[in-house]
Amino acid sequence: MRPLRIAQLVEAGAGHALLALEHGWRCEVSMPVEDVGRVLWHPPGGPREPRTWAIAPTGGGDVPWEGRARTALFDGGAAASVAKVDDGVAVTSDTLRALVRLVPFGVTWQQRVNGRWTTCCADRPTYAYAAAVRGARIAHSMVRDANDQYFGLGDKTGPLDKHGRRLRTLQLDALGYNGETSDPLYKHWPFFLGRRRDSGVCYGIYYDTLSEATFDFGQEFDNYHGFYRSTDLAEGDLDFYVFAGPALPDALARFVRMVGGTALPPRWTLGFANTAMGLVDAPDAHAQLAEFLERAARERIPLSSFHFGSGYTSRGKRRYVFTWNRDKFPDPRASTAAFRNAGVRLVANLKPCLLDDHPAFAEVRAQRGFVSDGSGAPCLDQFWDGWGAHLDFTHPAGIAWWQRGLAAQILDYGIDAAWNDNNEFEIWDEDGVSHGFGTPMPIARSRPLHALLMTRASAETQAARAPGERVYTVTRAGPPGIARYAQTWSGDNTTSWHTLRWNQRMALTMGLSGMFNVGHDIGGFAGPVPDAELLVRWMQACALNPRCIMNSWKEDGSVNTPWLHPEVTGVIRAAIELRLSLVPYLYTCLYDAVEHARPVLRPTFWEFPGDAQCWDDSDEMLVGPDLLVAPVLAPGATTRTLYLPQDAATPGWRCYHTGAWYRSGTTITVDAPLDHLPLFVRAGAVIPTTDAADGGRRTDEPSRALRVYPAAPDVDRGARTSHWIEDDGVTARWKDGALARVRCALTSDAGALRLLLTREGAFPLPCDRVRVVLPPGETRDFAVESESLGVPVAR
Repeated sequence: MRPLRIAQLVEAGAGHALLALEHGWRCEVSMPVEDVGRVLWHPPGGPREPRTWAIAPTGGGDVPWEGRARTALFDGGAAASVAKVDDGVAVTSDTLRALVRLVPFGVTWQQRVNGRWTTCCADRPTYAYAAAVRGARIAHSMVRDANDQYFGLGDKTGPLDKHGRRLRTLQLDALGYNGETSDPLYKHWPFFLGRRRDSGVCYGIYYDTLSEATFDFGQEFDNYHGFYRSTDLAEGDLDFYVFAGPALPDALARFVRMVGGTALPPRWTLGFANTAMGLVDAPDAHAQLAEFLERAARERIPLSSFHFGSGYTSRGKRRYVFTWNRDKFPDPRASTAAFRNAGVRLVANLKPCLLDDHPAFAEVRAQRGFVSDGSGAPCLDQFWDGWGAHLDFTHPAGIAWWQRGLAAQILDYGIDAAWNDNNEFEIWDEDGVSHGFGTPMPIARSRPLHALLMTRASAETQAARAPGERVYTVTRAGPPGIARYAQTWSGDNTTSWHTLRWNQRMALTMGLSGMFNVGHDIGGFAGPVPDAELLVRWMQACALNPRCIMNSWKEDGSVNTPWLHPEVTGVIRAAIELRLSLVPYLYTCLYDAVEHARPVLRPTFWEFPGDAQCWDDSDEMLVGPDLLVAPVLAPGATTRTLYLPQDAATPGWRCYHTGAWYRSGTTITVDAPLDHLPLFVRAGAVIPTTDAADGGRRTDEPSRALRVYPAAPDVDRGARTSHWIEDDGVTARWKDGALARVRCALTSDAGALRLLLTREGAFPLPCDRVRVVLPPGETRDFAVESESLGVPVAR
């Protein structure tokens, strides 16, 4: 690697500084938008990745299919000044400053915090940039303090703080991964959040590249460079963004908005879902599914959707996308109609690789719709139980074939949505090349792009089928940008208590990476059959995740279902019904994720950054701002010990189920028998729920209750405002204001409680009344003001 360390200023102005370095390299430091800095390197032979598909600032429309020119992303710059300083140049906006040192070249990033410039991150002072003489590798090194913290990089395993680890962004089909140590997994996600413990200042960094990248957060030491961390791109371009905090939520929100935000899914996706490869792989799959539906009804399991495994396309162990096995499904439309008549939505598993004996293989090859090898022939690789070629989603023919197949073989058969699976594009032939919409792209620099565009192709096909309705689709792999179209999950996990514990952190890590609509395969996908206790605890742990699905593949043909162990079916049903009762709250959390880029699943330090204990690794998780979940994650446990976060506005917490009061800043141990999920509510919060005794109407239940959790009479109190969102749950009319927001302001003192309900928006509430529920034993005077609500309020 050749250091790039001596720079000369070529141009300064319009919010940027252009510098020339050795060996023909150039570098541009700029402020493209307020609170965001950018460093873009120009290789001497021209860019290797001249286009980007990730940068799609919220409100600016989607990226063209062929991508955007990397050098022409922004019109001008932010309101930033550029001035020469003693050893270089400063690019300064109101909140962010880049101090550019010429020799040795490097940038120090500072944020304005309480009126003072405070360093958030800085390039390594020896030399920070190096490029390969042979090949296309390029590396970036920054200063690391032993106490710094790093979060993110997508679906990564282990503790939330990645300090001390070396991690790669390379999409792999990581069946049976270890939730504590495995890497890489399914996503290509070169974004992380940093936090300086000395000042508490936070920031984000995103490397806009499709190249494999390795992030070393302090595993490597070198006597000559002090403490440092590095990012090593295998063969891409170095183009990175720095997102100002100073708080963690600020930095994450700026990144999420830069890459296009999050799609609001239809409300039915918040129901309980089930699937299993074994059901649809079976020779008598049609009969098995009929029995599954009948059993779900008999067991009173409120099933909202069923996800068809790929077995509907299989002949033996081989899978043929967009085909139906008519031996197993003599009448596919009758099979899907049975689910539709039961009010159950359907999602179909789809794979982007055609085995070499697929009936459409010759057709796609003739259209050059496959990723090709160096000779132009389809690039063949191992895929499931065969040898096949991957569709090229950077070729119009590949996109068109996919969209026709999805419409004709999936949507026309009564299936609602696409499940984009096995889309890691594991093509390892170094000669593999993507069409690139006319500009060829090596597979090493286009692999993640195919997962993104495959998901987009599915989403746009579904949107065309149902104009005006929201799209729901799912993807397992992909880079930043997939949230514009799809939900995702933690992939093919393994059945074990170990996985259950570490999947909890994976969900939080995905949230801190900007993936908000996430979940896990409940009970574990691969590995042994879960016993009754493990299945219950897994269901409880995932009951309030945005994605809630039992999905499995077991060698003995067993299926993870709520009735797998009849002795605990009632307990699992109760966990599902708890979820359904909280759909109004969960839906509001999803809306906030879309509108304000806030994770649904949050580590406690997200809401309580001033509580030092919250920055320690733990098994607790916040769902939205006000619910603290402490699932049982160990076998045989009937109690749960947890820490209750504190800040000046949160004197205590109440048990969601009983209303019992606990002081903040304390560690408590509570009973947690098998039928109980420890769940706590922040003092002063008002939680919107349904007001039904069971979940029979699933996510369409129209009744509403507001569960009020005031501070105890003998503690310091303050007003707290919660809110609750309602819309039709199906269409995109919410974007035009067809929604209702109810603000719930609760004040309390030693003798009285007052709840002020203020409705904004003309959308009618789904209920004919709202019931207010106080904790058991609450005796203070209680008053409600709700004139603008539009429906009566009752106790």
